[in-house]
Amino acid sequence: MQELKDRIMRDGRCLEGGILKVDNFINHQMDPMLMKACAIEFVRLFANEKFNKIVTIEASGIAPAILVGSLLNLPVVFAKKKVPSTMDNYLMTEVFSFTKRRSYEIVVDKRFLGPNDRVLFIDDFLANGNAAKGVLDLVNKSGASLAGMGFIIEKAFQQGGEELRRQGIHVESLAIVESLDNCEIKLR
Repeated sequence: MQELKDRIMRDGRCLEGGILKVDNFINHQMDPMLMKACAIEFVRLFANEKFNKIVTIEASGIAPAILVGSLLNLPVVFAKKKVPSTMDNYLMTEVFSFTKRRSYEIVVDKRFLGPNDRVLFIDDFLANGNAAKGVLDLVNKSGASLAGMGFIIEKAFQQGGEELRRQGIHVESLAIVESLDNCEIKLR
C-alpha cells in the first residue's frame, strides 16, 4: 500500500535492535485517515474469504480491527492482556512480546469466540509471529476457524510471516520491511 509505505519512509524511525517506531501515526498517536485507508485495503485483500468476526489483541490492533469491522458490519473481539475480575469463562494462552521483551497471558471470553465463528485476525505488526500464534491458539481452543491474518506492517527479516504462510494461512501485510540494518528502513 503505497500511502502507508510513503508514510513509513517519511515519519517512521528506526531504533537499535530491529525496532521500527511508527508511534506518531499508527500505534500511539494515530492518523485516522491512514487507518481508514488500511482498513479499506484489508477489506479488499480478504474479499474472497468468508468470516463473521474480526479478532485482534489489545491495544495497537484495536483501531484497524474496529475500522475493518465497521466497513463490513461485523463484530470485533480483542484479546485482553489481563483477566478482568468479571470474566469467569474464558480461553487463555501465553504470548511473548518482542518489543516489551516479556510474556503475558491473553484471554477471550468464551461467549465471544466459538465453533460457529470464522475469524479474520487484524494487527499492527507481524515480526516473529508470537501474537498471531497466540490468537491462532485461542481460535483452535474455541473450535472456531481462521479465515486469514492481516497486518499493517510485516518485518520480513523476522520469521513470523514465513512461518504462518508455511502453515497455509492467508497472510496479507500492507507494508513489508525488508531490513532495518544500520537503522536504515528498507521496504519491499
